[in-house]
Amino acid sequence: MNARTDSALLEKTNDMSYHLNNSHLDALEEETIFILREVAAAFERPALLFSGGKDSLVMLKCAEKAFGAKTTGAGIPYPLLMIDTGHNFPEVTDFRDFRAKELGAELIVRSVEDSMARGTVRLAHPGESRNVHQSVTLLEAIEEFRFDALIGGARRDEEKARAKERIFSHRDSFGQWQPKAQRPELWTLFNTRLQPGEHFRVFPISNWTELDVWQYIDREQIGLPSIYYTHKRQVVDKKGLLMPVTELTPAREGDVVETRDVRFRTVGDITCTAPVESTAATPAEIVIETLAADVSERGATRMDDKTSDASMEKRKKDGYF
Repeated sequence: MNARTDSALLEKTNDMSYHLNNSHLDALEEETIFILREVAAAFERPALLFSGGKDSLVMLKCAEKAFGAKTTGAGIPYPLLMIDTGHNFPEVTDFRDFRAKELGAELIVRSVEDSMARGTVRLAHPGESRNVHQSVTLLEAIEEFRFDALIGGARRDEEKARAKERIFSHRDSFGQWQPKAQRPELWTLFNTRLQPGEHFRVFPISNWTELDVWQYIDREQIGLPSIYYTHKRQVVDKKGLLMPVTELTPAREGDVVETRDVRFRTVGDITCTAPVESTAATPAEIVIETLAADVSERGATRMDDKTSDASMEKRKKDGYF
């Protein structure tokens, strides 16, 4: 348990037991709502990146609060955008569609398979993960709709390269991220000026942690795809990563297939996303598990981040989320 947990998150109750304090969530939510409103005010054609995953669902909840979507009926003032590899977990894409329809939001889906058909994406071999190629499809969607700001659910605690990211992350006319060219963000003042062809990636929950996200999901009773909670699944242990056995990722000769109780800490392309062993069936139980975790969710579950220490930074420079 880290120092922050000891000093700030645990409170003693009247019966001398301890419970987890979540009062800090109010400040995080307020900051996120402020940023979401700032995007709506500063840009002409923003969009919210929405995968149906837990972080994008937390952002969507904050967007509902920011714009009074349920109370005023006005809705969120920008569309939801999904870049689909075609290899996503069906539980997640089904929940994505359900949630967008429930909210009455415009959902735009653009597929890596369409980029492959156009010849702008070419796989090295049929079994190659399409995850990295989302950058191409995303940049094509930006050009198609002339988006000038894309709101994403990345958090700084996820990975080293994301820890370098500003909340308002400038991208040049090629969609590239230049870490040394990022703009200062003093006193919550954001420089949103753009040259033609440029855009911003905006990360309203940058300052949240995985624990914050789960505490917020628990507090707000946010619905999630079922694979975030414990379920039985056939897996193969690949150097500490439990790779799911699916049609896209079948067991190979010599693999030992086991059925285990698992859940997903993060969801992405089936070919590079691993579950973790878990019996947690509720947000509150996952909060307890997260308190004990000593590896970030991407470090524990994403094969595409294992290629090198700089793999994420390289992809971000090429236009990745």
